[in-house]
Amino acid sequence: MLKPIIGISCCYDEPLGRLWLNKPYVEAVMAAGGIAVVLPVLNKSSDIDDMLEFCRAVILPGGGDIDPLLFGEEPQAANGEICPYRDGFELELARRAMDRNIPLLGICRGMQVLNVAAGGTVCQDITNQIKNPIKHFQQAPRWYPTHTLTPVEGTRLEKIIGRAPVKVNSYHHQMIGKIGDRFKISAYAPDGVVEAIEDQDNNKFIVGVQYHPETMWKTDAKALALFESLVESARVARK
Repeated sequence: MLKPIIGISCCYDEPLGRLWLNKPYVEAVMAAGGIAVVLPVLNKSSDIDDMLEFCRAVILPGGGDIDPLLFGEEPQAANGEICPYRDGFELELARRAMDRNIPLLGICRGMQVLNVAAGGTVCQDITNQIKNPIKHFQQAPRWYPTHTLTPVEGTRLEKIIGRAPVKVNSYHHQMIGKIGDRFKISAYAPDGVVEAIEDQDNNKFIVGVQYHPETMWKTDAKALALFESLVESARVARK
C-alpha cells in the first residue's frame, strides 16, 4: 500500500530568500506512516491547486504572527513579526483545502491560520486579553509538557488524545479570538485559552491545536496519535 503524501507548508525568510521547516514535523509524519512533502510559499492560486492534486492531507505548522489587517484589526504593540507572502499563501492553501475536504492539521500559528481562513480572528496578545493567564510560552525543553488542557467531550480531538487532563507543551503569545464559521472549540487551557478547534462536522479531519505535538511524539503516545489519525484520514480520502 502506498503511503499517503502529507504536504507541510513552511516558513519564509524574505530578507534572506530562504524557505525552511523544522525537522520534527517531517519526522512525526513519517513515524505516523505518511510521506512528508514540503510545500514552498508560492503566489499563484493555480500552483496551490496543483499541490492539492497530489497531497492527501496538509499540515500548517507554527511560526510568526498573522497580519492583523487580514482579520480586520489594527496591529497592537505586542504583535510580532509578520510575513505577508506566507500569510497569503497559507490562508489560500487552507481555504482551498477546506473547500475540497482535504484533511488538515493546523499547529500553533497553523490553527490560527485555519480560524482566520474561516472568518475568525486572533487575539494579538494573551496577557492583554485575559486576567491571570497561565504561562503559555514555556522555558523548558520542547518535548516537555508544561500545562494541561481539557478536551471537549464528544469531539474528534477527545477521541484521539483522550479525556482530561492532557499535558501539552506551549509556545505562543496569541490565541483564538472569534471562532471561524465552520469551527467549534475542542479544547481549553485552565485559564480559558482555546487550545484546539475542529470542523463542526465530526466526519471531517480539519483540526487545529495550539500546542506543538511534533516535538512531543517521541515521548508522548497521544502526540503521535494526532499524526496517525491525520495519516489515516489521508488514506481514507485517497480511497
